Formats: sequence, C-alpha cells, structure tokens
Amino acid sequence: MFHALNQKAVAREALKNINKKYAESNVIVAHLGGGISIGAHKRGKVVDVNNGLDGEGPFAPNRTGQVSAMSVVDYVFDHQTDRETMRKLITQTGGLVSYLGTNDLREVEAKITSGDKYAKLVFDSLVYQISKEIGKQAAVLQGEVDMVILTGGLAYSVPLKKALTQKNKWIADVVVIPGEMEMQALNLGAQRVLTGTEDVKNYQKESEALAHAKRI
Repeated sequence: MFHALNQKAVAREALKNINKKYAESNVIVAHLGGGISIGAHKRGKVVDVNNGLDGEGPFAPNRTGQVSAMSVVDYVFDHQTDRETMRKLITQTGGLVSYLGTNDLREVEAKITSGDKYAKLVFDSLVYQISKEIGKQAAVLQGEVDMVILTGGLAYSVPLKKALTQKNKWIADVVVIPGEMEMQALNLGAQRVLTGTEDVKNYQKESEALAHAKRI
C-alpha cells in the first residue's frame, strides 16, 4: 500500500548524513511518484501511512486522492459503472491526468510558465494536499520530528520541492532525495543481516501472532 523499500532507504540515508540512527529517530517521508505515500517513521517503524496504492491521501499524477464516500457512491449510480472502470478512474486516470490531461509534472510546469492559471491552481492544490498529509503525520508523531524527507520522481521538480520545503519547514528540516533507492534498499538490507547489525524479520510470523492476539 506504500513505497516501503524506498521510504526506509532514504530515511536511513538522510539520517546517516546527520549522524543519527534510523531506529532512534522520528521522520516523515513523502514518496512523490505516480502514487503518493507519506509515512510517519517512529524509531525504526512505520507507524502510519496513507494507502497510496489505492489512491488515498493527496491526489497524484495518476490517482484521485481521497474523496468523499458519497461522491463515489453518487458517481457509480449516476453512471451505472462497474468495478474495473472505477478502479481505473481512481488509480490510473485520476489526479493530474483528470485535471490537465497529463501525468508529467514537467508539462504542468510548462503550462504555468506560459501563463495557464488553471494549471497553477492545480499545482498549488497538489502542494496543499501533500503538505496537509505531512502535517497529519506530524500529529501522529506528536510534533517530535527529526526530519521531513521528500523523495520519488516528483522530487526532481524544482518548483515542487521549493514549495513543499517552504510549507513544511516549520515541522522540521526538509531534505530532498529524489528518485528511488529500492534496489539499493534490498542490497543494503541483506548486508545488514549478513554483518549482524540487523536481525532477520519474519513478517508472516509477526502478522499471525498479531491476528492471534486480536482473537484473544
């Protein structure tokens, strides 16, 4: 439901640069890609995150973002649509695609430069919704945030990272690590286990134990 590998990898990388350990720090990581996921990392664990896979949270290049439940119900009944159509609308043709006909933020920036006021409105709305989600995760961490990290493909955008830095620097220092480190994350994770700096985790076993505890 979120960009787990990249979020954790960039958190470790950014904290390493200020001589802090991931397991001892609180950070907010915003992965800004075709889907957007923003997670609260508390001392080495992601304790809250929006479901970026299904379009929850801010709207994104391809995803609608969070909308009211009744709006979805009304759309389904008004258009007599099916599940697959709704899935595509929410996860593939929502967001920037639905507003401006493109999922390429560079094209949106070009429209703004040429004087397109509607494109500027959409861009400002994107900044607003991402910042709002970052603020939610700051509340989850009760304001104890060591760093806000921007990552993913959209983090290459100079106007976007400038706007997000300006809006969120009151929470903590904003660090930008554009792109993805998912392959490096797999490699580094294996190295930590092989060198004995991290134990192997059995997530299936942990989920089964949690499910059992809930039944009790």
